[in-house]
Amino acid sequence: MTRVAVIGAGSWGTAVAAIAAGNVATTLWARRPELAAQIRDTHENPAYLPGIGLPGRLHATGSLEEACTGADVLVLGVPSHGLRAVLADARPFVGPRTPVVSLAKGIEQGTLARMTEVACEVLAGHEPACVGVLTGPNLAREVAAGQPTASVVAMVDATIAQEMQQLFFAPTLRVYTNPDVVGCEMAGALKNVLAIGAGIADGLGYGDNTKAALMTRGLAELARLGAAMGGDPLTFAGLAGMGDLIATCSSPQSRNRHVGVELGKGRALDEIVNEMNMVAEGVKTTAAVLELAARHGVEMPLASFVRRVLYEGARPADLVPELMLRKAKPELHGMR
Repeated sequence: MTRVAVIGAGSWGTAVAAIAAGNVATTLWARRPELAAQIRDTHENPAYLPGIGLPGRLHATGSLEEACTGADVLVLGVPSHGLRAVLADARPFVGPRTPVVSLAKGIEQGTLARMTEVACEVLAGHEPACVGVLTGPNLAREVAAGQPTASVVAMVDATIAQEMQQLFFAPTLRVYTNPDVVGCEMAGALKNVLAIGAGIADGLGYGDNTKAALMTRGLAELARLGAAMGGDPLTFAGLAGMGDLIATCSSPQSRNRHVGVELGKGRALDEIVNEMNMVAEGVKTTAAVLELAARHGVEMPLASFVRRVLYEGARPADLVPELMLRKAKPELHGMR
């Protein structure tokens, strides 16, 4: 492995590019050429990670052709709603067995496809076992600042998964492998929806007991749908599931939690989203998640409430009474 291309210079794409650059020559593609120039000249991403120094060997470019041509690994740091179009533009420069690693935690609108499924469709003829996901409790700014955490790379091909493990391994980022691409990917998408719900509870002024209950029951929802779609139930107790859920529901840095907090305070969704510099994947993913839940016959009361607040004008203040007054039932290991 001699060179990695990271497509997408948002906060997480930049953080991953910085990690990879510590192990191998890495090129970061930015949609805006002026941002690429700033990253090259100042070794900082002022738009998404201001104040965080980036490795001098990290190269940035505004040309997809330059970034992808000859790359041994392709890392996709583009939000879910833009991944298909960007990857289609990059396709002519991607080899058929080049490992592809998605960083996006969302579901494509309309098709209800996971990001690895989108990648396999766009890169027709590409080896599916070479397409995977990097996920876990990885708040971009903390990773970029060198705070210790762990992540998981999920890929069917065990040999390539181990190569990706070494690529992203760093003194402050411990990386595990997992063959469960479906489970890891669904966990990453679903936790964003649940984080909006946890944020609503915070915005309403509820305490830690409430949040703990919502997170635990949210994990049960996540595991039900993920398992129904073919994921390994054990995955949801690991970094991709519980780990990411805790970080995203708890941290002030979480974009999805931020949306929920502001909704809980009574602000309008459009106003919240328009003032954000980065994408909160859960806003778009919620509807797709519930379509998948209906398709698989899975009940998701917390996600359903988040949908009603986001799209149907439901009052955030109804969150707790609506969920608390549902029919009583056994916990049954948190899976119902």
